[in-house]
Amino acid sequence: MSLNTAASSPSLPTIAFIGGGNMASAIIGGLIHQGHPAGQIEVVEPYAPTREALLKNFGIAAQPEAGPALQRASIVVWAVKPQTFKDAAAQARAHTANALHLSVAAGIRSDSIAQWLGSERIVRTMPNTPALVGKGMSALYARPAVDAQERAQVEAILASTGEFLWVETEKQLDAVTALSGSGPAYVFYFLEAMTRAGVDMGLSAQQAHRLAVGTFVGASELARRSDEPPAVLRERVTSKGGTTYAALQSMKASGVAAAFEAAMRAAEQRAHELGNEFGA
Repeated sequence: MSLNTAASSPSLPTIAFIGGGNMASAIIGGLIHQGHPAGQIEVVEPYAPTREALLKNFGIAAQPEAGPALQRASIVVWAVKPQTFKDAAAQARAHTANALHLSVAAGIRSDSIAQWLGSERIVRTMPNTPALVGKGMSALYARPAVDAQERAQVEAILASTGEFLWVETEKQLDAVTALSGSGPAYVFYFLEAMTRAGVDMGLSAQQAHRLAVGTFVGASELARRSDEPPAVLRERVTSKGGTTYAALQSMKASGVAAAFEAAMRAAEQRAHELGNEFGA
């Protein structure tokens, strides 16, 4: 029996989360913000401090292990680490036979998930951490057994965290992982470098950080609103012989673009390896 006592609505599905960490919390927070009752959200989370945070932040009494309460969920979100997915599936499988399954675990392919859970109704997604502030970018892949109505249910869940798009082949999710899944870390890496450079050039750390973050936010919004490709937008702020030109020429001479592309290839390869390493 569920310990969550908030009001429920028969018109909304009960959603269960296996794992209650950052990504699960981002989705849960988005759902509750959209009006989904906490009483129709089940969470299985073995780590006590995370369970305490879920209770404090959302009023959800998470369970330390899978049990009969999962049977009322029509959708199960797998927000576990790749290396723990198989064991978690073994514990929950008896209680989730009739559910639609949505996996946010990096690298674990749907063939493995289908084998572990005994179900073909599986959607994989690769979200990213800006979901924590409602600005996430997710890609989705559905196995053939997932129908249009179930796709719409998954879309409603992911819409609470930001934007999403569907990909046609599961293999594309490795590229998505490299681009947008790991992408926020690349942005933070550049922000660190820009802030350090600003401090070295005489700004305070606070000033440099604010200028760097504001620049990324503004440039991203400009790219979002523009119909022109990034190359054209870049050219418009690059006068031959000017300051931006000097910076870009320095990056080109240092092979920054090639190194960055190689880094993304490394992330794609690691996503593929995770599937082999921890899959069925």
